[in-house]
Amino acid sequence: MKSEEEKKKLVEEVGLSFERKHNFAPLAARIYALMILCPYEGHTFEQIIDLTNASKSSVSTSLNLLLQLRYVEYFTETGDRKRHFRSTKHHLQRILEEQLISVQEDLSIVQKLNKFNCAHNPRKFIKNESIGLIFQEYLISQERNIKTTIQKMLAFQTEDTAI
Repeated sequence: MKSEEEKKKLVEEVGLSFERKHNFAPLAARIYALMILCPYEGHTFEQIIDLTNASKSSVSTSLNLLLQLRYVEYFTETGDRKRHFRSTKHHLQRILEEQLISVQEDLSIVQKLNKFNCAHNPRKFIKNESIGLIFQEYLISQERNIKTTIQKMLAFQTEDTAI
C-alpha cells in the first residue's frame, strides 16, 4: 500500500512538471506520468479511467493528444481486443530533442544580439561583452551536451535491439 501512495505522489509531482514544461493539460500530464511509471505491459483505457478518476471523454481526449504527440503508444495483445497504453520507448529522447531545439533557437538569438551590439553599439557591447559571451558559451555547451546525450541514447537503443 505504501508503494501505491508513493506512486500517487510521484504522478502528481511529475504531472505538475509536465504541465509547466510541456504545456500539457493537467489530466494529460498525469496520464503521461502514469505511463512512464507503468509496467511495460501498459494500462488499458479502463485502468487509466480508474487510476485518474476522470471521465471517459476526458481520458480519451488526453490519450489522443499524447498519441498524436507520440509520447504514448498503444498496442493490443493476441486474443484481447482492448488497447493497452504505455509511454513510447523514446520519450526521454523526445524531451531532449525539444530542449535541443529550444537551446538552438536561444543560441541563434544571442549570437545575433552579440553581433548587432558589436557592430552598432560598440560601447554597450564592450561594457556587456562578458555577459553576452558567457551566455553564448553556456548555450553552446548545453547544445553539445544534449547532442552527446542523444547520441548515447541512440547507441543504447541500437545495442538494445541487437540483443
